[in-house]
Amino acid sequence: MNPMAMMMNDPLGVSMERMGSGTTWIPDAVPLPARHAMSGSWLLMLHGFGFAQYDKQGGPRGNDQFGSLNWAMLMASRDLLGGRFQARTMLSLDPATVTNRGYPLLLQSGETYRGQSLFDRQHPHDFWMEFAVMYERALSRSIGVTVYAAPSGEPALGPVAFMHRPSAMDNLVAPLSHHWQDATHISFGVLTGGLFGRHWKLEGSVFNGREPNEERWGFDRIRFDSYSGRFTAHLDSSWVVSAGYGFLKSPEALTPSESIHRVTASLLQGRKLGMDGQIASSVIWGANRHSGRTTHSVLAESEAILNRRNTIFGRVDVVQKTAGELVLPSGPGGFAPDSTFTVTALSVGYIRELVRSSKATVGVGFQAGLNVLPAALAPIYGSRTPAGGMLFVRIRPLHGAHTMSRTAMPM
Repeated sequence: MNPMAMMMNDPLGVSMERMGSGTTWIPDAVPLPARHAMSGSWLLMLHGFGFAQYDKQGGPRGNDQFGSLNWAMLMASRDLLGGRFQARTMLSLDPATVTNRGYPLLLQSGETYRGQSLFDRQHPHDFWMEFAVMYERALSRSIGVTVYAAPSGEPALGPVAFMHRPSAMDNLVAPLSHHWQDATHISFGVLTGGLFGRHWKLEGSVFNGREPNEERWGFDRIRFDSYSGRFTAHLDSSWVVSAGYGFLKSPEALTPSESIHRVTASLLQGRKLGMDGQIASSVIWGANRHSGRTTHSVLAESEAILNRRNTIFGRVDVVQKTAGELVLPSGPGGFAPDSTFTVTALSVGYIRELVRSSKATVGVGFQAGLNVLPAALAPIYGSRTPAGGMLFVRIRPLHGAHTMSRTAMPM
């Protein structure tokens, strides 16, 4: 076995390509596209996506924007002290390319801009999406121990973050349920420890429960005021299931006295599709409880790489949001801040690959979204079914040669 192939497995023989965001797992059958190379005793991995998009959201609360959503991840691994050491960083230029105000997205909520709640917009990723180290070592032939530490990283709580899910990797739009499910993927201060086998993982974390602040280029103050736990089972090469619980202390800067109990569960499935494709799906549930009230979210999404040229994707996203989260009018004739509304977002998209090299592919595509609202919100959004969408160009890496030989699908 060549050195790269040996380094692609952890101390228990688990493939590195099972890794999603943070310490999550994805199905072995649908690894994320990445490039790998050896540099001495180090295995290097590069992964990333770049979009240049025009975003148009309709109705009186909509807006439009030209921008770019992007992220790049570099990881370096080597054997150390009888185990495997890994250093990684993930960076995004979103604060410059979609600004600190983020991009238009009807019904989205969470985080702030200029001291006010963001609404009908998705916040940008911080420049330092992840800056972390991880160490894994076998305790026996069947059990290993793992430690993950990050000034900026992801605790063991939710599902795989949306941009790392094979079911959503080409869908540039964040789910409306982001802050019910995977929003902790950027937390400034994370310590995680756990035990794992070849097909299971049990982890616990202490971390910073506060959402990132408006200064998107640096590191926020590191705190360890929140905690979480997660169990993950790798049922076979096509199925991964996980469930987690977390206590988030004072996540929102505008409501510092409110803390959240969050529960999540997810099912990820994937398989090869012909010689050149794959299909991946996810079903995710998340619930937040704070101020004596529980709100729920559920998401189902899929992406199919049909062949070397064509990709389709879609999502159904249902979430309960309060009038306060949606920043609806209050006072006489308005809404009580704790009024809760169930909103639904439906979206589909398509990508046509235009240019392929030996290492990357460039495609052009669209994403179209239709929202379904309760009647009470129709006067605010102009109708019960406000729509929006994006046109975009996307570049991403192709799988490396070692992956193609293992999976027989050069995507």
